[in-house]
Amino acid sequence: MARKLRIQYPGAIYHVMNRGDRREGLFEDDQDRQRFLQTLAEACEKTGWQVQAYCLMSNHFHLVMETPQANLVSGMKWLLGTYTSRYNRRHKEFGHLFSGRYKSLIVDGSQSGYLKTVCDYVHLNPARAKLLAPQEPLRQYLWSSYPFYVAAPSRRPAWLRVDRLLAGWGIPKDSEAGRRAFQRAMEQRRGEEWEEDFQGVERAWYLGDEEFRQELLRQAPLRRGASHYGEIVQQAAEQLAERMVQAGLKRLKWREKDLPRRRKGDMGKVKLAYQLRAQSTMPLAWIAERLQMGSRGYLTWLLYRHGKNCKDRQQIVS
Repeated sequence: MARKLRIQYPGAIYHVMNRGDRREGLFEDDQDRQRFLQTLAEACEKTGWQVQAYCLMSNHFHLVMETPQANLVSGMKWLLGTYTSRYNRRHKEFGHLFSGRYKSLIVDGSQSGYLKTVCDYVHLNPARAKLLAPQEPLRQYLWSSYPFYVAAPSRRPAWLRVDRLLAGWGIPKDSEAGRRAFQRAMEQRRGEEWEEDFQGVERAWYLGDEEFRQELLRQAPLRRGASHYGEIVQQAAEQLAERMVQAGLKRLKWREKDLPRRRKGDMGKVKLAYQLRAQSTMPLAWIAERLQMGSRGYLTWLLYRHGKNCKDRQQIVS
């Protein structure tokens, strides 16, 4: 079965979200919520995860975490599977608890504001869902990491890391004064318009600038025969094909502006197109347009003729 590609590397930061099967509840009561957090604590102990923020809602959860080791997939498999088993045993249920695969957004953790944005999104989730009255402070919602941020360090779980988000708010020290400043800033943020700021959190597969996206695509593990799909795969495949085009132009000693000047059936173009067809997943229409070779049908005929005449396949890229 095809799966969305997960990019993993040491030090990656993710916003992970998953819902209950058929949007049903994940937590029947506070004991279930405590059980999930205990399971999360065990997962952090096993994996070394550092949680930056979390929020438990009735039928879904949000989790922002850093993975010092490249172990998101194995860790999430253990976390979701273990909690499901514990939930089912307690409630005498069986079968799936979560709805399909979890969503994971890769976040740029440098001091560029992206980590702050996603943590704010998570901490403001109860207010956005109107689970708090307007006069109730955010800390009143007990099932997120926010109350721990405004509490003394001795009251926090060992796996919760607060320094990076506080620094993102310009708070240099985890002191009583710093925590009060954070609380004031978040309550003010609560009263602002945030939908535009949070669009990337809800709709994209990464949260960062273009340089960050390009680096992620370079790390995408595209392999022949791998059964993956999704926006990451498409963009990574296009980036790989573009690198092949640039290498081909260099080999031919051509410049970019030479492509429209050369004939559509130029043998250099045909060989490069054959390589792209054999070693990438880009469609014929993309190759024809990128190499200025006319229509998809004409390119198909050129490749067929070249392949039929070429006895040694290595000549294609020679």
